[in-house]
Amino acid sequence: MSRYRGPHLKKIRRLGTLPGLTKKRPRVENDLRKQSRSGKKSQYRTRLEQKQKLRFHYGLTERQLLKYVRIAGKAQGSTGQVLLQLLEMRLDNILFRLGMASTIPAARQLVNHRHILVNGRIVDIPSYRCKPRDMITAKDAQKSKALIQKSLDSPLHKHKALPSHLILQPFQYKGLVNQIIDSKWVGLEINEFLVVEYYSRQIKT
Repeated sequence: MSRYRGPHLKKIRRLGTLPGLTKKRPRVENDLRKQSRSGKKSQYRTRLEQKQKLRFHYGLTERQLLKYVRIAGKAQGSTGQVLLQLLEMRLDNILFRLGMASTIPAARQLVNHRHILVNGRIVDIPSYRCKPRDMITAKDAQKSKALIQKSLDSPLHKHKALPSHLILQPFQYKGLVNQIIDSKWVGLEINEFLVVEYYSRQIKT
Protein backbone atom coordinates (compact mmCIF):
# COMPACT_ATOMS: atom_id res chain seq x y z
CA MET A 1 0.00 0.00 0.00
CA SER A 2 1.42 3.38 -1.00
CA ARG A 3 1.85 6.48 1.15
CA TYR A 4 -1.39 8.44 1.63
CA ARG A 5 -1.66 11.51 -0.62
CA GLY A 6 -5.36 12.31 -0.26
CA PRO A 7 -7.20 15.06 1.68
CA HIS A 8 -5.64 15.63 5.10
CA LEU A 9 -8.85 16.91 6.69
CA LYS A 10 -10.57 13.63 5.89
CA LYS A 11 -8.07 11.78 8.08
CA ILE A 12 -8.02 14.15 11.02
CA ARG A 13 -11.82 14.24 11.16
CA ARG A 14 -11.80 10.46 11.60
CA LEU A 15 -8.63 9.93 13.64
CA GLY A 16 -8.13 13.24 15.47
CA THR A 17 -5.22 15.67 15.37
CA LEU A 18 -2.20 14.43 13.39
CA PRO A 19 0.48 17.13 13.82
CA GLY A 20 3.02 15.30 11.66
CA LEU A 21 0.63 15.12 8.71
CA THR A 22 -0.87 18.60 8.71
CA LYS A 23 -0.99 21.85 10.68
CA LYS A 24 -4.80 21.83 10.38
CA ARG A 25 -6.99 20.87 13.32
CA PRO A 26 -10.48 19.33 13.24
CA ARG A 27 -13.28 21.67 14.24
CA VAL A 28 -14.78 21.22 17.69
CA GLU A 29 -18.27 20.67 16.29
CA ASN A 30 -16.93 17.88 14.08
CA ASP A 31 -15.42 16.18 17.13
CA LEU A 32 -18.72 16.40 19.02
CA ARG A 33 -20.68 15.09 16.02
CA LYS A 34 -18.25 12.21 15.68
CA GLN A 35 -18.62 11.30 19.36
CA SER A 36 -22.43 11.39 19.15
CA ARG A 37 -22.47 9.10 16.09
CA SER A 38 -19.91 6.58 17.26
CA GLY A 39 -21.24 3.58 19.11
CA LYS A 40 -19.28 0.91 20.86
CA LYS A 41 -16.20 0.03 18.80
CA SER A 42 -14.98 -3.48 18.25
CA GLN A 43 -11.51 -4.37 19.48
CA TYR A 44 -10.37 -4.77 15.87
CA ARG A 45 -11.61 -1.31 14.90
CA THR A 46 -9.90 0.26 17.93
CA ARG A 47 -6.57 -1.38 17.03
CA LEU A 48 -7.01 -0.44 13.37
CA GLU A 49 -7.59 3.23 14.20
CA GLN A 50 -4.52 3.33 16.44
CA LYS A 51 -2.43 1.78 13.67
CA GLN A 52 -3.76 4.24 11.09
CA LYS A 53 -3.13 7.18 13.40
CA LEU A 54 0.51 6.15 13.79
CA ARG A 55 0.91 5.48 10.07
CA PHE A 56 -0.58 8.78 8.86
CA HIS A 57 1.17 10.88 11.50
CA TYR A 58 4.60 9.63 10.44
CA GLY A 59 3.68 9.39 6.74
CA LEU A 60 4.53 5.72 6.32
CA THR A 61 3.37 3.05 3.93
CA GLU A 62 1.80 -0.09 5.35
CA ARG A 63 4.92 -2.07 4.46
CA GLN A 64 7.22 0.44 6.18
CA LEU A 65 5.23 0.40 9.41
CA LEU A 66 5.13 -3.39 9.49
CA LYS A 67 8.90 -3.45 8.99
CA TYR A 68 9.39 -1.13 11.98
CA VAL A 69 7.11 -3.29 14.13
CA ARG A 70 9.14 -6.38 13.27
CA ILE A 71 12.42 -4.61 14.08
CA ALA A 72 10.98 -3.40 17.40
CA GLY A 73 9.78 -6.92 18.21
CA LYS A 74 13.33 -8.27 17.95
CA ALA A 75 14.83 -5.54 20.15
CA GLN A 76 15.16 -5.60 23.92
CA GLY A 77 12.49 -3.81 25.91
CA SER A 78 8.84 -3.03 25.29
CA THR A 79 7.99 -3.49 21.59
CA GLY A 80 5.61 -0.50 21.65
CA GLN A 81 8.14 1.84 23.23
CA VAL A 82 10.94 0.71 20.89
CA LEU A 83 8.60 1.21 17.92
CA LEU A 84 7.97 4.83 18.90
CA GLN A 85 11.69 5.44 19.40
CA LEU A 86 12.49 4.04 15.94
CA LEU A 87 9.89 6.28 14.31
CA GLU A 88 10.91 9.36 16.28
CA MET A 89 14.58 8.98 15.35
CA ARG A 90 13.88 9.13 11.62
CA LEU A 91 15.55 12.15 10.00
CA ASP A 92 12.31 13.57 8.60
CA ASN A 93 10.70 13.43 12.05
CA ILE A 94 13.74 15.00 13.75
CA LEU A 95 13.51 17.97 11.35
CA PHE A 96 9.82 18.31 12.20
CA ARG A 97 10.48 18.16 15.95
CA LEU A 98 13.22 20.79 15.63
CA GLY A 99 10.79 23.09 13.82
CA MET A 100 12.98 23.16 10.72
CA ALA A 101 9.96 21.84 8.78
CA SER A 102 6.29 22.52 9.49
CA THR A 103 5.15 18.92 8.91
CA ILE A 104 6.76 15.55 8.29
CA PRO A 105 5.87 15.61 4.56
CA ALA A 106 7.57 19.04 4.34
CA ALA A 107 10.61 17.60 6.13
CA ARG A 108 10.67 14.65 3.74
CA GLN A 109 10.74 17.07 0.82
CA LEU A 110 13.68 18.96 2.33
CA VAL A 111 15.62 15.72 2.64
CA ASN A 112 14.68 14.41 -0.81
CA HIS A 113 15.79 17.70 -2.41
CA ARG A 114 19.19 17.45 -0.68
CA HIS A 115 18.84 20.50 1.56
CA ILE A 116 19.94 18.66 4.73
CA LEU A 117 23.31 17.52 6.06
CA VAL A 118 23.94 15.05 8.86
CA ASN A 119 27.39 15.39 10.41
CA GLY A 120 28.51 17.47 7.44
CA ARG A 121 27.31 15.08 4.73
CA ILE A 122 24.21 15.39 2.55
CA VAL A 123 21.60 12.78 3.43
CA ASP A 124 18.69 12.38 1.01
CA ILE A 125 16.97 9.45 2.71
CA PRO A 126 14.05 10.61 4.95
CA SER A 127 14.04 7.31 6.87
CA TYR A 128 17.71 7.73 7.87
CA ARG A 129 17.93 6.73 11.54
CA CYS A 130 19.54 9.48 13.59
CA LYS A 131 21.69 8.66 16.60
CA PRO A 132 22.74 10.57 19.71
CA ARG A 133 25.40 13.23 18.90
CA ASP A 134 24.24 13.53 15.28
CA MET A 135 24.38 17.12 14.02
CA ILE A 136 21.66 18.13 11.54
CA THR A 137 22.28 21.31 9.53
CA ALA A 138 20.96 23.09 6.47
CA LYS A 139 23.08 23.00 3.35
CA ASP A 140 25.10 26.18 2.96
CA ALA A 141 22.84 27.56 0.25
CA GLN A 142 20.46 30.50 0.39
CA LYS A 143 17.46 28.49 -0.80
CA SER A 144 17.99 25.76 1.81
CA LYS A 145 18.24 28.27 4.65
CA ALA A 146 15.26 30.27 3.38
CA LEU A 147 13.02 27.18 3.40
CA ILE A 148 14.00 26.35 6.98
CA GLN A 149 13.74 29.96 8.15
CA LYS A 150 10.14 30.10 6.90
CA SER A 151 9.24 27.23 9.19
CA LEU A 152 11.22 28.63 12.15
CA ASP A 153 9.39 31.96 11.79
CA SER A 154 5.91 30.39 11.82
CA PRO A 155 3.70 31.07 14.89
CA LEU A 156 3.24 27.32 15.40
CA HIS A 157 6.96 26.81 15.88
CA LYS A 158 7.29 29.68 18.34
CA HIS A 159 4.60 28.17 20.57
CA LYS A 160 5.90 24.59 20.33
CA ALA A 161 8.09 23.19 23.08
CA LEU A 162 11.34 21.58 21.97
CA PRO A 163 11.74 17.94 23.06
CA SER A 164 14.41 17.37 25.70
CA HIS A 165 16.43 15.04 23.43
CA LEU A 166 17.03 17.81 20.87
CA ILE A 167 18.98 21.09 20.86
CA LEU A 168 18.21 23.77 18.29
CA GLN A 169 20.56 26.56 17.23
CA PRO A 170 18.20 28.52 14.94
CA PHE A 171 20.64 31.24 13.86
CA GLN A 172 23.02 28.57 12.60
CA TYR A 173 20.22 26.41 11.11
CA LYS A 174 21.53 23.58 13.21
CA GLY A 175 20.05 20.89 15.43
CA LEU A 176 21.68 18.32 17.69
CA VAL A 177 20.35 14.95 18.82
CA ASN A 178 21.67 14.51 22.35
CA GLN A 179 19.86 11.32 23.42
CA ILE A 180 17.16 8.80 22.51
CA ILE A 181 13.70 10.33 22.79
CA ASP A 182 11.60 9.98 25.91
CA SER A 183 8.19 8.57 24.93
CA LYS A 184 6.37 11.43 26.70
CA TRP A 185 7.55 13.78 23.93
CA VAL A 186 5.81 11.92 21.12
CA GLY A 187 2.90 14.35 21.44
CA LEU A 188 0.38 12.00 19.86
CA GLU A 189 -2.58 10.47 21.65
CA ILE A 190 -1.70 6.95 20.69
CA ASN A 191 -1.74 3.54 22.33
CA GLU A 192 1.30 1.94 20.73
CA PHE A 193 0.56 -1.40 22.42
CA LEU A 194 -2.67 -1.69 20.42
CA VAL A 195 -0.64 -1.12 17.25
CA VAL A 196 1.63 -4.01 18.20
CA GLU A 197 -1.43 -6.17 18.92
CA TYR A 198 -2.85 -5.30 15.48
CA TYR A 199 0.30 -6.64 13.82
CA SER A 200 0.86 -9.56 16.24
CA ARG A 201 0.00 -12.31 13.74
CA GLN A 202 2.08 -10.77 10.94
CA ILE A 203 5.10 -10.36 13.24
CA LYS A 204 5.17 -14.12 13.83
CA THR A 205 5.10 -14.98 10.11
